[in-house]
Amino acid sequence: MTTSDKNLDSIRAVQWQGDHLRLLDQRLLPAEELWIDCRDAGQVTQAIRDLAVRGAPAIGIAAAWGVAMAAQQRVDLDGVLSTLRAARPTAVNLMWALDRMKKRIAAGADADALLREAQAIQDEDLAANRRMGELGASLITAHSGVLTHCNTGSLATAGYGTALGVIRAGVAGGQIDHVYAGETRPWQQGARLTMWELVRDGIPAKLIADSAASHLMKSGAVQWVIVGADRIAANGDTANKIGTYQLAIAAKYHGVKFMVVAPSSTVDMATGTGEEIEIELRDATELLSTAGQRTVVEGAQAWNPVFDVTPAELIDAIVTERGVIERPNSIAMQAMFGW
Repeated sequence: MTTSDKNLDSIRAVQWQGDHLRLLDQRLLPAEELWIDCRDAGQVTQAIRDLAVRGAPAIGIAAAWGVAMAAQQRVDLDGVLSTLRAARPTAVNLMWALDRMKKRIAAGADADALLREAQAIQDEDLAANRRMGELGASLITAHSGVLTHCNTGSLATAGYGTALGVIRAGVAGGQIDHVYAGETRPWQQGARLTMWELVRDGIPAKLIADSAASHLMKSGAVQWVIVGADRIAANGDTANKIGTYQLAIAAKYHGVKFMVVAPSSTVDMATGTGEEIEIELRDATELLSTAGQRTVVEGAQAWNPVFDVTPAELIDAIVTERGVIERPNSIAMQAMFGW
């Protein structure tokens, strides 16, 4: 494989325009590529809450720009920070980015300094993704097949991606021959977003139904499951998109390796175990409808958690820009991320 991994990375979904934030509306992909212009922090908050922008790193980046924009407009920043913080409770990157902006505010940063800080958050994320891609791909033997879940690519980050960044690097380096993406119900992030990215960047891939994953693993077609994370606890337990936990169980049974890829900002050493992670429940209508059309009988009820927690003992490697933790546990996590 001679393709450069930089040639496999053409998407930037969060774009600062000097006085407002442009976001690629991920709810409409792949049918329509519509950009949303957010002209105040309230519109950024709404875009985060409504999943127009999603993916833990991208949420944090968008929130940082929301704070910087509010400073430009001389809006009360305490209120903005509080409102943004409440938009999505599970993604620790949101809290991390807001805490970083709050620290700069407390130190007396003006609007220009806060704009520079938001840009730094975005630039550092892209650099971290490229580093994680290199580290994660180095764990994969040549000509492997991989399965990924949800969307962890350029749409979910500053660019390149976390788990999808490893896949991009692995395809470029010849470690990965086959990519499979689970559809990721009910929002179909794998079907709508990951496949859109892979096709757009010329990476051969096949979509599978979520329920086909165990059968795929049994066939021997995949050697690694590679996923992202929304929060990693101090013992290595990992919260990610609903369906990740069952993939880890199936991978363990079938002898398939399981990799979590996330920037160090996703690691929350203040949360001891996965039991302490708040799991966001969303509106049941997301399960009862498809693309706004009701598909389930009126009167039916649904339970709609959007994350689950994979225990550390089911994870073979956690990859961050700081390094790789194989067989994660509290001691290994403390050694790399302890304060």
